[in-house]
Amino acid sequence: MSIGFSDLGVQTDLQKNLSKLKISVPTDIQQKAIPVLLHKSQDVVALAKTGTGKTAAFGLPLLQLIDTDNTNIQAVILAPTRELGQQIHANLGSFAAAIPSISIASVCGGIPIKPQIERLKEDTHIVVATPGRLADLIKRDAINLKNIAFFVLDEADEMLTALKAGLDLIIKEIPKKRRTFLFTATLSGAIKQMVNNYMAGDVIYLEADMQTVGHQGIKHQYVVVEPIEKLEVLLHFLASKEGERGIIFCKTKAAVNKLAKNLAKNRFSSGAIHGSLTQKIRDRIMEQFRAGYIDILVATDLAARGIDVKEVSYVVHYHLPDTYEAYVHRSGRTARIGGKGLSLSIIQEEEIAKIPDFEEELGIRFRQFRKADSQSIEENNTILWAKQIFKSKPNKTVSDSLKNQVKTVFHHLTKDELVEKVLAHHLAQKNRKD
Repeated sequence: MSIGFSDLGVQTDLQKNLSKLKISVPTDIQQKAIPVLLHKSQDVVALAKTGTGKTAAFGLPLLQLIDTDNTNIQAVILAPTRELGQQIHANLGSFAAAIPSISIASVCGGIPIKPQIERLKEDTHIVVATPGRLADLIKRDAINLKNIAFFVLDEADEMLTALKAGLDLIIKEIPKKRRTFLFTATLSGAIKQMVNNYMAGDVIYLEADMQTVGHQGIKHQYVVVEPIEKLEVLLHFLASKEGERGIIFCKTKAAVNKLAKNLAKNRFSSGAIHGSLTQKIRDRIMEQFRAGYIDILVATDLAARGIDVKEVSYVVHYHLPDTYEAYVHRSGRTARIGGKGLSLSIIQEEEIAKIPDFEEELGIRFRQFRKADSQSIEENNTILWAKQIFKSKPNKTVSDSLKNQVKTVFHHLTKDELVEKVLAHHLAQKNRKD
């Protein structure tokens, strides 16, 4: 008999909201974390991959532990990016739909700060924030964290470098007597140092079933290419995934822009996000991706944080990431809870030696993806050329006289004959260029 949320101690009104959201069976990390957060008094470190239901694992206990008669801020949840912060805020709001007395505020970067300052003048129980924006609010004396009882660090492994200055300032402002819940996909040396610096000595460690949950349903593959053929191999792969949604990760903003232009040139339904784009543009592209108006998202690692889109069937590492943590978070964009997906790395000969290291560190197994032969790639390029023609908009400046003369040239050809001649001309032109 499967365990339900009632068995974990989740109160009835929260269970009703979960039922409306069609969430009925707790994930492994939820089964392990919820009772501990509800009934123990220690700090908690929870090791769980992206897509395992972490928000509910800490969100449901927090909602239940809040004292609605107390108008002070009682809990702070930190997320590394605005997108993830917004996602957490939206999820908590859905979980607590039947408890209107709980007030949850989102104070993330990338949007004007003044409305957030005004919002914090109202009674607030839980604050979801990014470190930089919360640090800014503290400097302005616009928020009082002196009475918080709960401090949550979600995806803590992403707060170790650029975000650490803001985090240190926040830690100084919150009470030492508090409970800290740290959720991370990896337990690196830097994370262990963070635990030593910010948490009590009697920490409870929890770990989701990393093999059966964190990587369940994800096929890990790699394909070895020469630098000159990297784009063509990717285009061939994408053509085979037509109509499916996927995310392609690049290391740099410049690489994202270049690849996005190439995809657009080849008429792929795609969009790009990275840190240099305005928040308004990033939000618009993300909404288009969520709504299914575009099939492919090209992104840098940090910009893609907080992407929780169902039915992402594949992730492509156009550049192999520098860290195991980045690979985990990238791959976790596909095969969201209970789903299946593919994580494909496009690598060069000198990178093959890195694959066993990723396998050993992450407990996964890669299979080599055989790249298409030259004939298949040529055929795919021809199909892409045909799609470019099909999707081209008519040139309204061409005169009727010229159009009629061209029609006269092709007048006696059937549709099949016209296709054969145009195709033959295209291939002949291409062979001359080669």
